[in-house]
Amino acid sequence: MGKKQKKLTPQQQQYQQLEQKHEIPRPVVKNCLKAFFVGGLICLIGQAISYFYIAYFDFTEATAGNPTTATMVFISMLLTGFGVYDRIGQFGGAGSAVPVTGFGNAVISAAIEHRTEGFVLGVGGNMFKLAGSVILFGTFSAFVVALIKTVLIMWGVI
Repeated sequence: MGKKQKKLTPQQQQYQQLEQKHEIPRPVVKNCLKAFFVGGLICLIGQAISYFYIAYFDFTEATAGNPTTATMVFISMLLTGFGVYDRIGQFGGAGSAVPVTGFGNAVISAAIEHRTEGFVLGVGGNMFKLAGSVILFGTFSAFVVALIKTVLIMWGVI
């Protein structure tokens, strides 16, 4: 289904032409490459942390994921607090927002923004504005999957 085109007045058409003339072209390929390499670097750091946990703390590949995730979120929160992660985000775009570090950034940046309103109503009330839906749907989907698995085990399917 195509978009409905409404008739534009001559003034609106003239404004659209002026807007297109002055619009700054976006470097899409350059932005995609920067996002790819920043996201890849974040994942490389996460992999190095995972190997660190395996080598020095006797984790297995299966069990090193949780402490690695917690460490990456903690590092992103520290970098956000010091203002470094914002620069990384400006340079890398979605490459810094998509990995789990983007979750830590979303939580702590909202907390920092509202700290002047107090700890309960400011930080506590606004900390999970952006990340709250991630937590909610993650918890709910884990509950549903566990419920389905329990029912399948009770029926003897698994």
